[in-house]
Amino acid sequence: MHWQPTASKSMFAARAALNAQIRSFFAARAVLEVETPLMCHASGTDPNLHPVTAAYQPYPHAKSQTLYLQTSPEFAMKRLLCAGSGAIFQLCKAFRNGESGGRHNPEFTMLEWYRPGFSLTQLMDEVEALVVSVLACSAMQRLSYRQLFQQTLAIDPHTLPLAQLQTLTLDRVPVSPSAVTSRAVCLDLLYGHVIEPTLLDPVFVYHYPAEQAALARVVDDEQGQPVALRFELVMQGMELANGYDELIDAEEQALRFAADQLHRQQQQLPHIASDEFLLAALSAGMPACAGVALGVDRLLMLQTGVTHIDDVLAFPLVRA
Repeated sequence: MHWQPTASKSMFAARAALNAQIRSFFAARAVLEVETPLMCHASGTDPNLHPVTAAYQPYPHAKSQTLYLQTSPEFAMKRLLCAGSGAIFQLCKAFRNGESGGRHNPEFTMLEWYRPGFSLTQLMDEVEALVVSVLACSAMQRLSYRQLFQQTLAIDPHTLPLAQLQTLTLDRVPVSPSAVTSRAVCLDLLYGHVIEPTLLDPVFVYHYPAEQAALARVVDDEQGQPVALRFELVMQGMELANGYDELIDAEEQALRFAADQLHRQQQQLPHIASDEFLLAALSAGMPACAGVALGVDRLLMLQTGVTHIDDVLAFPLVRA
């Protein structure tokens, strides 16, 4: 039996110091630390995220209720924003089914924060300030999703005809023709297999295609193309943070939930009820804000120079 932790004693100290540094960073900026439930009646409906479920019983032998271990504290934190919390952050556990490997563990530590009144650019500035303070790295490049694809593959990802995009994907990524069913799938494959691994120096990638908006607002860019107001920070070929200019329109949010449900049905994925608490909160009013989630385990990996997530975890899934 492998009962011992996979992380070293010095790594425990490094994690404790990192947590303290994060809390100090936000205290200096008057951002309030909050806690929200990790087990909830609803979860994110994104077809690319697969929540871990739990069976809750109010007493032994009672009929159980399916609850979800949160893939992110996002929905609950947005409810706090709607209730007038102001700027908030949370350092917590998150859970995702089917995620295991050198950079993934199904239970991981997430830092998430929301800044009312911030633009996407201001939030990128703050993410950069935090990460530079932790890693002592150089200033970070900023490239639009279009610029990145133009530099790497010499295409405009927003306008290239689907047939050409499918051909390019099959030429560069080892997948079957049946896999390249849509623009979103092709772009995800090209980005994940061809582009992201080459992004070794820190770079913010922003203005994603509208179909990848998730919970971000969509606007027209300078070329009249609808783009999602979101960014990812990538370092050493690894996504570190994912930020949005947050969607605050309840009706649009309900439409996106419905679209997710349709995609889940088409992919034969389990149905996940839309979060009615979130929709009610958004209907009551949420301040315009920008928010971001950052993988703390990955930040610790970069800080300590290790390449496998098990090295920064006390007990990964195989030893939990």
